[in-house]
Amino acid sequence: MQLPPRVTPRAFEQLAEIGAADQGQALRVAVEGGGCSGFQYEIKLDQPAEDDLVLEGNGEKVVVDSVSLPFLSNATIDFTEELIGARFVIENPNASSSCGCGTSFSM
Repeated sequence: MQLPPRVTPRAFEQLAEIGAADQGQALRVAVEGGGCSGFQYEIKLDQPAEDDLVLEGNGEKVVVDSVSLPFLSNATIDFTEELIGARFVIENPNASSSCGCGTSFSM
């Protein structure tokens, strides 16, 4: 059974700080072929499309296209701040392995 991805309150708070909704944009999380492990995440601010899954919180939106949705089933979209920088991260239970930078994975 496919469950939609979950977005943490911290990720929605960061989107609000960026002002994504004020600009009419959402955080797009997509999966593409490539990267050092076979698949890679694309995370960017973008306009929601008609066929996107829309996850909402704090007046902000995270969108996932229908092709990427099976790859992100039951994943968690979060925001982290570390010494190496701040970024949105994906905790994906479907990934069998991932690269060191966390943007590439295999299934």
